[in-house]
Parts: sequence; C-alpha cells; structure tokens
Amino acid sequence: MAQPVKLSRSVYDLYIGGQWRPASDEATLTSTNPATGERLADIAEATKDDVDAAAAAARKAFPAWAQTSVPQRSAILLRIADLIEENLDYLATVETMDNGKPIRETTGADLPLAIDHFRYFAGVIRGDEGSANVLPGNLLNLILREPLGVVGQIVPWNFPFLMGAWKLAPALAAGDTILFKPSSSTSLSILELARLIDEAGILPPGVLNIITGAGAKSGEYLLHADVDKLAFTGSTEVGHEVALAAADKIIPSTLELGGKSANVFFADADMDLALEGVGLGILFNQGQVCSAGSRIFVDKAFYDTFMGRMIDEFRTVRVGDPLDPQTQMGAQVNERQLTKILDYVKIGENEGAKVAVGGERLTEGAYAKGAFLEPTLLADVDNKMRVAQEEIFGPVGVVIPFSDEDEAIRLANDSVYGLGGGVFTSDLKKALRVAGGIRTGRVWVNTYNQFPAGAPFGGYKQSGIGRETHKAILGAYSQTKNVIINLEDKPGGMYVQG
Repeated sequence: MAQPVKLSRSVYDLYIGGQWRPASDEATLTSTNPATGERLADIAEATKDDVDAAAAAARKAFPAWAQTSVPQRSAILLRIADLIEENLDYLATVETMDNGKPIRETTGADLPLAIDHFRYFAGVIRGDEGSANVLPGNLLNLILREPLGVVGQIVPWNFPFLMGAWKLAPALAAGDTILFKPSSSTSLSILELARLIDEAGILPPGVLNIITGAGAKSGEYLLHADVDKLAFTGSTEVGHEVALAAADKIIPSTLELGGKSANVFFADADMDLALEGVGLGILFNQGQVCSAGSRIFVDKAFYDTFMGRMIDEFRTVRVGDPLDPQTQMGAQVNERQLTKILDYVKIGENEGAKVAVGGERLTEGAYAKGAFLEPTLLADVDNKMRVAQEEIFGPVGVVIPFSDEDEAIRLANDSVYGLGGGVFTSDLKKALRVAGGIRTGRVWVNTYNQFPAGAPFGGYKQSGIGRETHKAILGAYSQTKNVIINLEDKPGGMYVQG
C-alpha cells in the first residue's frame, strides 16, 4: 500500500517570473482528496492583474529564451525529464491524492509517459535539419522555424500532469515562453513540478509561469491576456470560447476537446483482448478520458455472449483506495462530477436503457467519504439517446448492437465528435476498412487508450483542431519564415532592360 505524502507546503502561491507570490487580493481555493474528502492544500486564485503580470514576465523572458540554441533547449528538456524520473513516486502520489486515480496508473502510465514526452521532443528538435531547395530563377529557398512567442495553455483535471507535459514540452522545445493554467481541481502536481524546476534552476525566470484559480475567473483572464497563441484541452463548450478569444485577437489556437468514441467489437475478436479493450476504453481513469470508448458497439452475432462476459468483468473490478496498488478504479474527481454521472444513468433509464451492471454510488465503509462509483454498463441503448450522444465523462459504457461493417461505421460516425475509437477483430483487413471509415482522429486496433509520444493525437469535428504528442505540434508553436536568396551574379529580374 502506497502511503500519502506530505506536500511541500500547505498554501501554494502563483509562480510568476521565477518568483512565488500570492494572488494580488490574497484569494485562495481549497484542493481536496476526492477519495477521502480531506483538505490537501490551498491554491492561489489569480486576479486579472496577476495574469497580466505573468504575461508580462513571459513577454520579458521571450527574447533571450528564443535565442537559446536547439542543443541548449534539448538539454533542458532532458533535465526536466530526469527531474521527473528522480521524483516519480512523489509526483505520482501527489497526482493520485489530488485527482483520485489509482496509483498504478500514475506510476505506471501518466508519469512515465510524461517523462518520455519531454525526451521525445528533446530528440525531435535535435533531429530537425530544416528545409532548403533551389527554385526556378536560381533562387535558394530556405524554410526556417522560429519561436512563436508567449503561449497561453490550459489543461483539464483528468490528466493534470500528463496533459501538462503534452503542452509544456513542445512549447519549450519550440523556444516559446509559457503562461500555464492547470485545473483548479487538480493543480498540485504541476505546482510541485514547477517547484522542482525552480529549485534546480533549470529554466530562466519568466519562461514558465503558473497561474491557478477557477476557470471562469482566472482562466477567462488568461484567454484575453497578452499571448501569441492559445492551447486548450477540455470540453467542447469551453473550447468554443477559447477559439472565439483567439479569433478576436487573430492568433492561432489548438484545441483538444470532447469525445463520444466508438469501440467496435466484431464476433471474430479475441475474447481476452476484447474484454481488456472494454475496460481500457471506459474504466481507465474512472472513465474520465476525452477519448473514452464510451459507445460499445457489439456484433449481434455474439452480443449475448459478450454482454454476459462484460457484466462478469465489471463486477470483479476492484474499486477502492487510489493509493492501493491493487485498486483498478479510484474515485471520481469530485462530488460534482459524480452527481453528473449518476444523473446521466437516470437519463438513460428514462430514455429506455437498462442498467446491466453498476449504476450506483459506493457508500459502505471506506467508500463513505469519497466519490466512488460502480463500473456501469447500460444496455438496450439506441444511438440517438442522449447517453449515446453526450459526453458522460465517467465509467459508464452504453452498449449498442450492430449487424455488419457498414452499420458499425455508420453508427460510429453518427456523432458530433471524432476523437478516438477502437476496433476489435482478428481480421486485419476488416480492421483497416473500419478504421478508415470512422471519421475520428485516432483508431486503436485490438487495444485502447494507448498514448505514446510520436503518435499524433487530436480530433475531427467538434473534438478539436490540431494534433499533439507528435512532432507536428511544433508547427503550432512556431512561426514559419521563408528566406529566398538570389544565386545569380547579375541582375535578371523583370525590370532589367534587354
């Protein structure tokens, strides 16, 4: 059993220009452990003046940081990766305490993936050799990449540390300075990372600035701050506001938004892989994943068999203390989210769906003080129902039968979202046909919710704009400059006399 850790402080200030400072009005919010209801720490709630000061610090630091060489920035990213690795157990435990996700996920997935993300971008920028060619007229065409400037970044509460790495690594690699806001529900792991970076003296003052506070207040101030780009991960509704704020300033934005992803199971699927795929799709991180395989499409040819096996599997999932390495599902992030999920279960029942397993809050014994929910499957679902179209963001899978490939693809595409998706089959050609037919940014085959660095992740339709976790994102954090050089020794332009 992992033990709770003592945090470095009971009150976390804002990190601006290399200094820790309270909010200008000294306002704070309280962060609590969703598994126990206990107070963890207070965090500063940034005012508009605080956000503007952070943007000014980033703006001041930008010219010098932009001039650092690629080898210098690569070495810094590697130092950050090493720092995370050296403090992995501590940071993972903070993440588990603050978020409620199992320690097996933070130590086995979130933190290792974050480390690899920094190392990936450290290597990518070293391997970029640029572009040059000779155009007609004997003109040398140089294509250069330059830092974009000050970037504003906002991440959600479901993967605070990993999403932080997804945003921070490419921006630092590109030579940008950062105004970063974590979720007010789960700020502690990123604040601890900032503390470690600060104490190690890895980044110059002002390159990384951390603003905390409620999204409707501090986050809104960030959207209108002096930045050159906005990057956001979260709900489609808020993403729309981010896009409007960027458009108003005529600056770029990248958006990784909601999803209602299809996880498609054919009758020829390997049963063990398929059952694991259901769990990975909808129970990983308590179902609080944008790309969760929440719509479970099952081939009618083995619907009853597979339904029975899924129910058996869901009944044996170990829900409990997130710090217990044997726990498979921890607590939902907070009471508000738990209430929302339970409301959707009722909505589904009112629409005609049947709770096949789960659907209740766990309240006995050790569960009494936490936001715990049973793994849940809703059967007799039609794809038009709200529970099949709206993002529940919890461990609630809706099971829908299909007859053939064409129907599976049609149902999968019957959604405003297009972030993730899965296909389980022993027929590779079938898998490729279905993967190609689904309008979504990523499709896993015979697995689900794998997030390796180097594989582009992002959405179609209302699931967002842009691709992260791949070198392509560097283009969104950079300006492209073109330099054309005349290689001729004498005039040859259109105004030269013949």
